[in-house]
Amino acid sequence: MPLGSAVKLTIATPEDMHALGVRIGSHLVAGDVLVLNGPLGAGKTKLVQGIGEGLSVEGQITSPTFVVARVHRSAIGGPELVHVDAYRLSGLDDLETLGIDDHNNAVVVMEWGAPFADALNSDQLHIDIERSDEGTDIAPESGLRVVTMRGIGARWNSPVLSQFETSAS
Repeated sequence: MPLGSAVKLTIATPEDMHALGVRIGSHLVAGDVLVLNGPLGAGKTKLVQGIGEGLSVEGQITSPTFVVARVHRSAIGGPELVHVDAYRLSGLDDLETLGIDDHNNAVVVMEWGAPFADALNSDQLHIDIERSDEGTDIAPESGLRVVTMRGIGARWNSPVLSQFETSAS
């Protein structure tokens, strides 16, 4: 499915990445599907931690690399956050096995989830994070990040995405 309009942000610090996540999370509703892409150390987990705060979910948000998926319950009766590392998923059957295919009461954030996102919702928000220090000896936690958010479907039309433009540092 082709990606729609895009918003590109420059993020200066891990705290700014977290703040962007909080802003995104505060606008999410049950059934939303987000697809994150970026290299190790790009800030995906920091962004999801902010999304979790914006959704007011319980528990510490850490990378789901070794468990594939983590579910964080809402502290305020809102949607759950399902954080998935889709890198190790072998096919759509894995979504069913994990129970992710029935996500109507949750927000699903899938790292490297593009091959699986259509099975969850045709409306998706794709977030690509690039480190500006790629190919250097600079520590992964330092340096600027370029975040590109592209929406698919009516849920993520240009006016919805444009509200995040002001959240960049």
